[in-house]
Amino acid sequence: MRTWGLLSAWVSLSVAFYFHAGEREERCLIEDIPGDTLITGVFKVQQWDTRRHDFLDLAPGLGMFVTVTTYNDEVLLSKLYGPQGTFYFTSHLPGEHIICLESNSTRLVSFSGSQLRIHLDIRVGEHDLDAAIMQAKDKVKEVSFKLEHLLEQVQHIVKEQNYQRDREEQFRTASEDTNSNVLCWAFMQTLLLVAVGIFQVKRLKDFFIAKKLV
Repeated sequence: MRTWGLLSAWVSLSVAFYFHAGEREERCLIEDIPGDTLITGVFKVQQWDTRRHDFLDLAPGLGMFVTVTTYNDEVLLSKLYGPQGTFYFTSHLPGEHIICLESNSTRLVSFSGSQLRIHLDIRVGEHDLDAAIMQAKDKVKEVSFKLEHLLEQVQHIVKEQNYQRDREEQFRTASEDTNSNVLCWAFMQTLLLVAVGIFQVKRLKDFFIAKKLV
C-alpha cells in the first residue's frame, strides 16, 4: 500500500528523519528539487523486537526497494538494497520528485506483520564532506575539501533561489491572467445587465403605448 505525504517540502542541504512502516508497505515522499541536482539518500531499517520492546537492527535478509520517479512518470532510480545503504539520483528537470521506499525480503524469509523504523537522511551536494575529510592526508587538503563543499553549497543555494524565483514569476503571471479574466467577465456581466435593463424598459414602454396608457 502506497502512503503519501510523509514529507512534502523544499529540499534543504540535509534532511534527516525517521518514520514507521509495516512489512512490504510502501512509503513515498514528495520532494521539490531544482534541475540538474545530485541527491544522496542514506537509509537504515530497524525492526521492532517484541521481547525487548525496542527497535533493533535487522537480520541480513530484509532489504529496501527504492524507486525515484518524476510526475511525468520518468523513472530515475529503481533498485533493491540491503537493510541499510546509500542511493543517488540526479534531477534532470526542476519540479517535484517522488521517492518511494518499500521493505522487501532479499532471502527466503518472511517478516510479515513486523513493524519497521526507517531512518532516512536526504542530502543535496556533489560530494560527501565527512568521507572526503576522513580521506584527507593533511590539513591543506582538508581545508580544500571544506572550501569545495562550501562552494557547492553556495551553488545549490543560488540554484534553489533561481528555481523559486521562476516559480514565483509563473505564479505571478497566472495570478495576473486570472485577475484579467475576472475583470473581463465582470465587465461583460455589467454590459449584459445594462442591455437587459434597456431592453426591458423598451418593451415596457412599447406595452404601455400599445395599451394607450401613455
